[in-house]
Amino acid sequence: MNLPNKITIARICLIPVFMVCMLLPFPNGTMEIHTTQLPAAHIAGLILFVIAASTDWLDGYYARKYQLVTNFGKFLDPLADKLLVTAALLVFVELQVLPAWMAVVIISREFAVTGMRLVAASDGEVIAASPLGKWKTVFQMFGLAVLFIDGLFIAAWNVSLGMVLIWIAVLLTIVSGIEYFWKNRHIFKHSM
Repeated sequence: MNLPNKITIARICLIPVFMVCMLLPFPNGTMEIHTTQLPAAHIAGLILFVIAASTDWLDGYYARKYQLVTNFGKFLDPLADKLLVTAALLVFVELQVLPAWMAVVIISREFAVTGMRLVAASDGEVIAASPLGKWKTVFQMFGLAVLFIDGLFIAAWNVSLGMVLIWIAVLLTIVSGIEYFWKNRHIFKHSM
């Protein structure tokens, strides 16, 4: 197994650690940042989430730079992204930070596009990520990361920057999902 694939597997292994950190009851330790008290578990969760999200860039960088792109990596990398985003969405729904409907929209789109890609693959076709889909992922990851420390922004500006970013992510999720299905509608015509 090559280095990029090991990095991707490490990202997947960080997901349950992240979830335990966020959801298990820990002592009420807090950290004060700019006069705002943030739960220490959320700071630890943020660090784990950022490390896991950063490995997405890292594994891709090594795979391209050293020509280590494999079919296993092409399969596992997007799966790891979806697992990480889904885990973070579920954590924030459980903590009542994020409305459940937003998580359902994002997760449903991921399943739908993945299903379409599987149908395309069975016909020997590969559906590449679109620029809009990549921006969707950026806003999802960044928005989720900001939600960990959203108390800072609410205290400073009386606005939830994390929720603003997640709203943008939801919009991009819907639009990019429609774009994927519209551009690749021929796949379903051939499969029916």
